[in-house]
Amino acid sequence: MKEKNPSAIEAWGATAAVTIEVRDQTGAAVSHAKVRVEPPPSPLPDKMETDDTGSVQLRLANGTYALIVTAQDFEKTTQHIDINDAQMLHPVTHVIRVMLEVGHTSGPKAVYSKDTLMLSAAAYHLPIAYSPAEFRALPHVTVAVHNEHNNSDETYSGVPLATLLAQANVPLGKELRGAALTSYLIASGSDGYSVLLSLAEADPNFHAGQVLVADIRNGQPLGDHGPFELIVSDDKRPARWVHNLNSIVLQNSH
Repeated sequence: MKEKNPSAIEAWGATAAVTIEVRDQTGAAVSHAKVRVEPPPSPLPDKMETDDTGSVQLRLANGTYALIVTAQDFEKTTQHIDINDAQMLHPVTHVIRVMLEVGHTSGPKAVYSKDTLMLSAAAYHLPIAYSPAEFRALPHVTVAVHNEHNNSDETYSGVPLATLLAQANVPLGKELRGAALTSYLIASGSDGYSVLLSLAEADPNFHAGQVLVADIRNGQPLGDHGPFELIVSDDKRPARWVHNLNSIVLQNSH
């Protein structure tokens, strides 16, 4: 029996199998999408293009990569890949899901009410818009906090920010590692006031305090502070509480 080349086995074992799955916003496969990885894999596959199932397979060594995907009639998208188990005896197969947004046209654009909360995490999902009614239908939790601004104890009911981020496929829990840990959130109010939080601060697996998007205070709607307000429960000063919250944007430092 022919003996296998040890160096070839070693090189193969030092990489992990990666499958890139490209879909449009309806979930349909996007074939013939061009896939680029920086830094490029070595050796480079013969074809860095999705097949009829919207998939392409490659192997990557441990490290952090930028994944760039383009396709005709779609917007280009860029996201990050973290590989840290390539040298294991039996590394897992990584499945990276990419959603492409249809390219902008000269047609009409969506117009949202001023009371809408917009969540944008472009690397992982299309923007999500929450009306007050849609938000009220989401599962709520209640937290008790002390408000230093008016020296009073208050209760707020709302949706944990981590829950909203999960709806946008943002990596949390065990998936929050590597380059994703450098991501940060910018929460803004309709008056232009903005604050910054790291993504890890919003993840209860990393951070004990509650970061809550609230729509109820002491059992009543927020009134002049609403319809949404960002509450960071364990901050000693409520300087990062955002009244009239209308935008949360996930950014990556890279």
